[in-house]
Amino acid sequence: MKKVTIFSILVTLVFLISSFTEKEKTTNNSLIFTNEISTALTEAEATSIQQNIQIPFVGNEFNGFKEAVAFKESQGRYHIVNTLGYLGKYQFGRATLERFRIYNTSHFLKTPELQEDAFIALCSLNKWILRKDIKRSVGKKINGVVITESGILAAAHLAGAGNVKKYLRSYGANSFEDAYGASVYYYMKKFAGYNTSIIEANRKPVV
Repeated sequence: MKKVTIFSILVTLVFLISSFTEKEKTTNNSLIFTNEISTALTEAEATSIQQNIQIPFVGNEFNGFKEAVAFKESQGRYHIVNTLGYLGKYQFGRATLERFRIYNTSHFLKTPELQEDAFIALCSLNKWILRKDIKRSVGKKINGVVITESGILAAAHLAGAGNVKKYLRSYGANSFEDAYGASVYYYMKKFAGYNTSIIEANRKPVV
């Protein structure tokens, strides 16, 4: 009897989750469900929930790094477009995609391989832009966080390489937060310690 009850509960949960899937939307790092019986979260509530989501551990190598970033950005889903228009698994802006000559956003959302290549290309570009700052800053402690190359690359994905330069060169005084409250400091801390040596600094990476 007990086993039947547990099974019934699991079946019910699966049904409820699947009933939401067709009507879900996302706000950068925070999901908002628009089912008729649900209540939309406020931006502050959504941000709070996202900050507390635990990124699954998938190893400290580059694959672990990119999957951790993807989980933070979109829960690892390729088809997502957030309320600010950022796209895909890694939440790219259109201007960044155009830098890599990607203009068809519909095709981009439907092509996982293209999204993966674009992420690697952006890491390569950011590593080139920040190469001097990486050399100067890795191993130092800023705002209580030991600076690592992976933390720098993750923060650059969030805020852009220019804002990461300002953060590092001001020793954390000049910071940045996106529209949902994610900061350079938070990304430096959250994504520290991954091995990103496989990424080669490249001024003009091609996707």
